Amino acid sequence: MATKKRHKGPPAGETGQEALYLKSLSDRQVPVTIKLRDGETVSGWVEYFDDMMLRLTREGKPNLFIYKAQIRTITEGGGPGLRRAAPRDDGAGL
Repeated sequence: MATKKRHKGPPAGETGQEALYLKSLSDRQVPVTIKLRDGETVSGWVEYFDDMMLRLTREGKPNLFIYKAQIRTITEGGGPGLRRAAPRDDGAGL
């Protein structure tokens, strides 16, 4: 009786990690810099996303809808003026 070797198939295309990461960025309104496949970079925060695209909200500039296929990288930390300040307790009221 001949034994057949089982060949593994290709890895699963969708792990769900992308959606979890984008949801985390969106919920926390983390400033991001997105580098597009054509080399252009844009900064803002991810307000909305779905399977095909995301909405990048920018302060003082028009918001962008970007197809995910056009994104090369997403890096936390945005351009100038995009850092959202954490609430500060400097004790002034004490």
